[in-house]
Amino acid sequence: MNLNEKNKYYNSDQEKLARYSKALSHPVRVFVMDFLANNLDKCCYSGDMAEELPIARSTLSEHLKELKKAGLIQGEINPPYIKYCINRHNWEEAKLLMERFFNR
Repeated sequence: MNLNEKNKYYNSDQEKLARYSKALSHPVRVFVMDFLANNLDKCCYSGDMAEELPIARSTLSEHLKELKKAGLIQGEINPPYIKYCINRHNWEEAKLLMERFFNR
């Protein structure tokens, strides 16, 4: 199946919803989004989150990478620290897409 055949079955909103949902499919990632959402007025360093979770920093880093790849968060590198914030535009888009999906 080529790309054009695939696109006749689902639209871009469905692709986005799937990408956001996949990014939120692990409890650590849900925790991260919750942590950042509760601190919307400021960004947080990955070390702050690492202190709250019983996982290795490298594992947290992988989860942050997945959230960033999906576009739900954005990071700013200030060596040796990385500061993360919610990508507000995509977060609002994800909420809207999920709301539409579940309110059918």
